[in-house]
Amino acid sequence: MTRRITVVTAVHAPSARFLPEAYASLCEQRLPDGWEWEWLIQEDGHGDKVPRYVPDDARVSFRQGRAGGPGVARTMALARAQGPYVKVLDSDDRLPPGALGRDLAALEARPDLGWATSRALDLLPDGSTEGFPGDPEEGPIERGTVLGHWAANGFRAPVHPATLFVRRELLLALGGWMALPASEDTGLLLALDAVSVGWFTAEVGLFYRKWEGQVTGRPAHTDPVEREARMTVVAARARALAELGWRYG
Repeated sequence: MTRRITVVTAVHAPSARFLPEAYASLCEQRLPDGWEWEWLIQEDGHGDKVPRYVPDDARVSFRQGRAGGPGVARTMALARAQGPYVKVLDSDDRLPPGALGRDLAALEARPDLGWATSRALDLLPDGSTEGFPGDPEEGPIERGTVLGHWAANGFRAPVHPATLFVRRELLLALGGWMALPASEDTGLLLALDAVSVGWFTAEVGLFYRKWEGQVTGRPAHTDPVEREARMTVVAARARALAELGWRYG
């Protein structure tokens, strides 16, 4: 029986033009025999600008819905997920060859692992790439490691949430992405870190595009009052989960 990796992408009109590049990077992925991917694209809102960029491919499913931010769009897409694993792919990002296979291999080899991340490189407008300092060594990430680093380093996680690969049952058990206007992916990452061991792959697993107009570059994203509230609830949720004592694996 063929098993699926569900790739989930939230998109809005300004970023839709990058979907063909994301699709091309998916088509370059090679998976073990018996595995395939499906791509669930969920528009954050309604309109006629996004559909023109959606590939005509039976493996691709596109839906629209009320605007609520990328976390809401991704969580709504889970209603269509069929695979035991979910991979995040933002609409403006790209996967390097082999990324899906490496994520899959890590979790298939270790049933106790709940999630995996990998090295990310910024993809700059001129086509060059730039790395992040301080990547962890390849291997397991013990529970609480991400929260500890994040809290001690100005709310900067040691791994990039946009590279997340996670068991679908665990993702659903935690309620999907947090109901926040931003940092919803960091909130999920810290919740996963509170209840399960993760994995980090040192090989590049994502090209994270930097471009004028992206949501994380807008002033609202760095508003100090909102940011403080986001960080407070993200940390509180992660600590509450850890204190409850429930563990995956």
